[in-house]
Amino acid sequence: MAIGSAIAVYLIIWWTLLFAILPFRVRSQQEAGEVSPGSDPGAPAVFHFGWYIGANTIVSGIVFALFWFFVLPNM
Repeated sequence: MAIGSAIAVYLIIWWTLLFAILPFRVRSQQEAGEVSPGSDPGAPAVFHFGWYIGANTIVSGIVFALFWFFVLPNM
């Protein structure tokens, strides 16, 4: 696999897994008991942007490594 193709596959895995990781560590404003006026009660009370990016990068790296190990030798 060429380096460009490997980067493209990794980015597709990263972007797809981002939507799987986003629901973790979410507490709504209603659950936290701190609803800001004019906002939806279901909106997150605190958004952990750095945690999501870091966790997503680690999980994507593991999934890409599994892809590289199991799929590429069989091609």
